[in-house]
Amino acid sequence: MLTFAITHIDHCRRLESFLRTLMPSASPGYCRKLIKNGAAKLNAIAATPDTLLAVNDRVTLKESAATASLISSTRPALDLLYEDDLVAMVNKPAGLPMHRTAEQEANLVDEGTAYMAWRGTPCKLYPVNRLDRGTSGAVILAKSSSAAGMYGRHVKETGLDKLYLALVVGIPDESGVIAEPLDDKESETRYTVLLHGEGNALLALTPISGRMHQIRRHLEMIGHPVLGDKRYGMGELSDYDGFALHSFRTVVVRPEAGPLTVCAPLPDGFWGLAQRYLGQGPEAVIARLGACLAGGAGA
Repeated sequence: MLTFAITHIDHCRRLESFLRTLMPSASPGYCRKLIKNGAAKLNAIAATPDTLLAVNDRVTLKESAATASLISSTRPALDLLYEDDLVAMVNKPAGLPMHRTAEQEANLVDEGTAYMAWRGTPCKLYPVNRLDRGTSGAVILAKSSSAAGMYGRHVKETGLDKLYLALVVGIPDESGVIAEPLDDKESETRYTVLLHGEGNALLALTPISGRMHQIRRHLEMIGHPVLGDKRYGMGELSDYDGFALHSFRTVVVRPEAGPLTVCAPLPDGFWGLAQRYLGQGPEAVIARLGACLAGGAGA
């Protein structure tokens, strides 16, 4: 058996997604098949593809020639959190725009399309939801225009249940609701302080409405802007390509398969920011993330 220990880099990743990071060239159904037939186990027992991993978990793989040929020593260029025939949910890096811009040619859609072609499953990708260039975390990319339309209508009608993490300037009240209107429309963001240092805090945030730049603007309004968010009150971070805002958990309702919870592990650089600005290592952050997922921001 091959054994892999889960570290903070993959904390809260789906089991199937973890296998994809090990075997990036595998076909979409291969990792799911390994889990279903018991060749891949979590802590020595059977699990499901949607099981969320935790630090110190052990993933074991039954050795075979096929599996050994697919295991890679490097992580894939595209961090796939979930995939089916209609959509791919991807962990977007901070600093990477969704589409090509005048300032930057590299973008998530093109990189995702190139990855699909490299893997041997070519398709054109269409964003269902979007993140700002500086924000990292989970986004949904449809594999066809019809899937984009179907998911897009659903998101517009019902929204997405999303939980963000942000490192901010100062220390807000322990929890609160920001209900300041944006663009003359009602807007609401709920937050909870997960951890704090001497002059900064890590927040869990749930946007109830979906206004442009809502979390960033609301945090600026209460005097606690996101670290690195130059546009809304804070200068750039010299060693982080973006600002300290991460789309951590997304609950998406699939048309035929029902709700799915997907978590996007924090970027490597975000852990370093937490250490620097909070004086807290991964263990402290992970302990608070468990309570955060159980209760949600503002609970």
